[in-house]
Amino acid sequence: MKIIIINGPNLNLLGKREPEIYGNQTFEAYFSILKAKFSHVELEYFQSNIEGELISKIQEVGFSYDGIVLNAAAYTHTSIGIGDVVKAISTPVIEVHISNTFSRETFRHQSYISPNAKGVILGFGMKSYYLALQSFL
Repeated sequence: MKIIIINGPNLNLLGKREPEIYGNQTFEAYFSILKAKFSHVELEYFQSNIEGELISKIQEVGFSYDGIVLNAAAYTHTSIGIGDVVKAISTPVIEVHISNTFSRETFRHQSYISPNAKGVILGFGMKSYYLALQSFL
């Protein structure tokens, strides 16, 4: 089984950025934990702050991987392009958010990804990624 986690803008700052919301662990450290827990899965990770790079990566893996765990971060609420590419591919996508976006600013209540995702997991901190991976198994 081949699954990729794709993270969007500012998630490269996890561990430094707003620890009261996002915690104090880097994603790289958490990814090492995930790789150990899911050692039977070919697990990859990609992060970009650039919308077009995220779209290109989703297109690249969207017909050959078994799953995509996507945290598009702020692009979730603004990117019709990312929503469209999730709709266009055949690989199932689980939309993930570390925080409960519905308990935050109103603009974060809208997702262009959710209508085309297999599922949405939010509000469980970094464990949201673990739960998303579990959903593919």
